[in-house]
Amino acid sequence: MNAKDIMGISPIVPVIAIDDEKDALPLAKALQAGGVNIMEITLRTEAGLKAIKLISEQMPSINVGAGTVCNEEELLQAKEAGSKFVFSPGISQELIDASLKHNITLIPGVATASEVMLAQNNNIFYCKLFPATLSGGVDILKAFSGPFAKMNFCPTGGVNLNNLNDFLILKNVLCVGGTWFVPKDAIENNEFDKITQLCKEAISSIGID
Repeated sequence: MNAKDIMGISPIVPVIAIDDEKDALPLAKALQAGGVNIMEITLRTEAGLKAIKLISEQMPSINVGAGTVCNEEELLQAKEAGSKFVFSPGISQELIDASLKHNITLIPGVATASEVMLAQNNNIFYCKLFPATLSGGVDILKAFSGPFAKMNFCPTGGVNLNNLNDFLILKNVLCVGGTWFVPKDAIENNEFDKITQLCKEAISSIGID
């Protein structure tokens, strides 16, 4: 899958930290039931790679990838676990080269003009803006649209139900990433119906003032 396809799957991309791999499949089913067919499972927990492997093997209908990928070793581990793509909180030449070497789509994080230039100069035109609200939010994306007209973004970090439309209305934003519709306590308490409802609520709110 290329980055354009990945960022076009859903207007909202769940950023998920899984503490117990047994929650992986119920969570994937809850997201699909809510109209979200993509998962970014971060490598912040020991269960992350196991969760990716479970979903990729047992629910291939959902597009699962890894998040918080920071170096070549983690990128390779993510691919071997079955990730269709990797998200990174930042950008480095090591990661760019590794994604080409191992043939997996990288969507790197950027927060400055220099980082956007590094992406663009390596033929990467689809990036995560992270941390979105702290790095300038809507205003920096508007500013980027002039000198970086070919770039497309998935703002992540500080995005929620109240501001997602402020981002999605921008021409250079294809989707937003967030955690508000996959709350940690709902996962821990097996409240997967709640997650389905939160997904539906978020999607139905898009485009509504």
